[in-house]
Amino acid sequence: MATMKLEKTTKARKVDEKRRFDDACGLAHALELLGERWAMLVLRELAYGPRRFSGLKRDLQGISANVLTQRLTELEARGLVRKIRLPAPASVQVYEATEWGLEAVPLIASLGRWAARSPFHDPTLRMSHVSVIMSLQTLLSPALSEGLDARIGFRFGEADYVTWLHDGRLDVQRGEVRDCDVVFAGPPSAVAAVIHGGAPFETISVDGDIALAKRFVKLFPLPPKVA
Repeated sequence: MATMKLEKTTKARKVDEKRRFDDACGLAHALELLGERWAMLVLRELAYGPRRFSGLKRDLQGISANVLTQRLTELEARGLVRKIRLPAPASVQVYEATEWGLEAVPLIASLGRWAARSPFHDPTLRMSHVSVIMSLQTLLSPALSEGLDARIGFRFGEADYVTWLHDGRLDVQRGEVRDCDVVFAGPPSAVAAVIHGGAPFETISVDGDIALAKRFVKLFPLPPKVA
């Protein structure tokens, strides 16, 4: 086991050596840590808790199993991701972001907000449940949400989230949806279309305080496109 771990670490270090910029700037090293294709998206998918390999593979559309394995191995060797085993009765191996890895999540979210201003960004493309929830945290308008205190639940198939809207912020917890004022349910991209694209509520399931739901979907204005 120790030999296998050493081989993985050595392999990741070799990759790092090929990618070094020989630049002392922190940005250069950030790109050495997260600049590989898919790396930031893998870390994004771990933003709200541990994930199984199969779940990551499913939600990162287009990534191969080999590339996902390579990225997870590299991120683990760099101290951004670790493997753990969930307690019984699950008893399965999952991946989770380390405390240091989680520090990069707000930066990744801010980068996404910046890139959304591009005229080439297509908001109609598929979104994972993690990216939908992250977009809500990133785009929430403190001014539009002023005075609101509510629990909003989301059911995305096998992934459930409870969010707490208060004091101009949105706190997120992944887990069973209960005691919520409003619950949105449906495929992640369909829910995103309702909140960000103005699609009708009839395209998904919306339960609870409908007046609050109608106000909630207007709290996340997209940033203006550059000219």
